[in-house]
Amino acid sequence: MGYDVVRFRGDVDEELICPICSGVLEEPLQVPKCEHTFCSRCIKEWINRQPSCPVDRMQISVSDLKPVPRILRNLLCRLTITCDNNRYGCTVEVKLDALAAHLSECEHNPTRPVSCKQGCGLVIPKDEIKDHNCVKELRSLIHSQAQKISEFQQAIAEQKFQINEQKRELQLLKDFMRAMRSCNPAMKAVCEQMERDDVVRWSNSLTRARILRWGGIISTPDPELQASVRSSLTESGCPAHLMEELMEHSHECNWPRGLNSLETRQLNRRHYENYVCKRIPGKQAVVALQCDNFHMSEDLMIIPGLVMIFANGSNFGRGLLEDVTD
Repeated sequence: MGYDVVRFRGDVDEELICPICSGVLEEPLQVPKCEHTFCSRCIKEWINRQPSCPVDRMQISVSDLKPVPRILRNLLCRLTITCDNNRYGCTVEVKLDALAAHLSECEHNPTRPVSCKQGCGLVIPKDEIKDHNCVKELRSLIHSQAQKISEFQQAIAEQKFQINEQKRELQLLKDFMRAMRSCNPAMKAVCEQMERDDVVRWSNSLTRARILRWGGIISTPDPELQASVRSSLTESGCPAHLMEELMEHSHECNWPRGLNSLETRQLNRRHYENYVCKRIPGKQAVVALQCDNFHMSEDLMIIPGLVMIFANGSNFGRGLLEDVTD
């Protein structure tokens, strides 16, 4: 709907009046063929009832409507209009193109957002201040947020359930394919490739780590420490077929010959920086997987890889590892 003509200073040119509402054009649109111009809302509502130009009855559709020429927009912008909040006491007159900016700041605007000064600090429309109850509004806000959190948690739970179901189905498929190995050589090759792919995917999901002090390595971890690392491997998504081999390789007795004694470790110390290591989440431990370390010599690498555990503790274990960002 257009602006009321009486709100404007002086006479308004007839070309700037909407033929439908008889108000000054608001967000005007033009019918290109006949060049008649109307308020956007007026002409769209008219066409929805009868698809024709209100002036000359030419058949038109909403898609035919186009923005008005710049000269017409400029003429509208130069008109001086009183504020919408004139009845609330605002006496300001502005150019039409500045009206929206003024309304957002007008002190007399009853719907202007203001901060509550009674203690809650919520931003509410000015005309609702007199009926505003801080306690009631805060309770409503807390309830709304709690409901959103509950819905969010429910959505997460559903996603976790779906992921676990997919993992279970995938594991069943892998178990079936492994069972087929003995009777189908081609299936054996497929299964082995799948296992290699699983290892690569898992490795790519881990953060790369740099060893700052190799002297802090625990070469003979006790059962409790091994169980802790095993739990973290499981939580990180370590493939089941890889778990046992990795944990066996967390003890120096199962390390490659270039690492399995203090003497060999001293001799090969200069090569340690060549390892590509991935951090086990939440632990002072890393895995060095063969899929990341084909560049390492055979005496320093083992299939499928090895776990290296470093000293924990508030003093001795501090600063042994750091994450590497690419």
